[in-house]
Amino acid sequence: MNEKESRRVITVFSLASFLNDFGSDMIYPIWPLFVTSFFGVNMAVLGFIDGLGDAIVSISQAVSGYLSDRVGKRKIFIWTGYLFGSMSRVGYALSTLWQHLIPFRILDRSGKIRSAPRDAIIADVSTNENRGKNFGLLRAMDNLGAVCGIITCILLFTYLGYRNLLLLASIPSLVGVLLILTFIKDKETEKIYKGLSLKDITFNFKLFLLLSALFALGSFSYSFLLVYAEEFGFEIAFVPVLYLVFTGVASLFSLPFGKLADRVNRKFVLILAYSFWGFVCLGFVYVESYVGIVFLFVLYGLHRAALEPVQRTFVSELSPTKHRASMLGAFQMIVGLCMLPASVIAGLLWTSFGKFTPFYVSLILTSLTIVLMLFVRE
Repeated sequence: MNEKESRRVITVFSLASFLNDFGSDMIYPIWPLFVTSFFGVNMAVLGFIDGLGDAIVSISQAVSGYLSDRVGKRKIFIWTGYLFGSMSRVGYALSTLWQHLIPFRILDRSGKIRSAPRDAIIADVSTNENRGKNFGLLRAMDNLGAVCGIITCILLFTYLGYRNLLLLASIPSLVGVLLILTFIKDKETEKIYKGLSLKDITFNFKLFLLLSALFALGSFSYSFLLVYAEEFGFEIAFVPVLYLVFTGVASLFSLPFGKLADRVNRKFVLILAYSFWGFVCLGFVYVESYVGIVFLFVLYGLHRAALEPVQRTFVSELSPTKHRASMLGAFQMIVGLCMLPASVIAGLLWTSFGKFTPFYVSLILTSLTIVLMLFVRE
């Protein structure tokens, strides 16, 4: 694929990602309050629903990654994933009991079937010199869409309420579906796929997988941070602003961190990402000021900006080319399955032993992750 065609593919995916996150992040700032306040449930239920969503993300990415490699097709998984996201928001709007949220949460997070096939295409059209930058650009557009969605939420929530805002949020992803259907073509491939076996996975990749799973066990949902802020004393109307803070920071710094990973190395940026989360956990235990809490959301945004694009870059480069979608999907599956108990356990710890306990547990796991990362070779 020539350079012009590669740029076109990256541009289309970036626009589609912008639109999808624009829609999804119109509701994510109010999601924890929608579940806990609108439906009147406790943190354990919120942790279960969020953890279930994370697990579905992981399973859907593994399945789509495997099938994408198996059949030699990427496009169908990508546009279908955006369609699922749109449909789920309509389902949320129509729900009358918290139990109704579960099937639509499953549908919503199943939309991540787009990720592994899309990331495999991006890895394929990139070079070692610009792969980090391209993944960083994609993540920056994700986060920019999120920023626009959050601002829309802040401006319109008071007037529209939960249900109408959810319905409005379904529209941008539909436009993303049209972009993928119109401008992305599947690359013709030979039917050479023979399946993925353990011998295809290096010791280095296994070690990185182990430490990533360990980190994920302590990486509970952002919902806990927002609920903590609300209990700390922030007005409910200001909570979406905190979501805007960390998403905006992630949007601004995803591309710079991607470029930094290209210039320096992936390992350094990932250790930095884990360290940011460790400081977030420490901060939520010890910080006792409003300004301090806002700064912690800035650190959380830096964590997201450094972790997500560079993690994908690293995994794609540790993977054999013909198994890239499968490896990316398998990685996300294992990490995501660890995130299910992470949010469930965090919710139970919060309810049973106090709100600081999940942060202490996560800090211990993060410290172990950083130590193991020192032994990973690039």
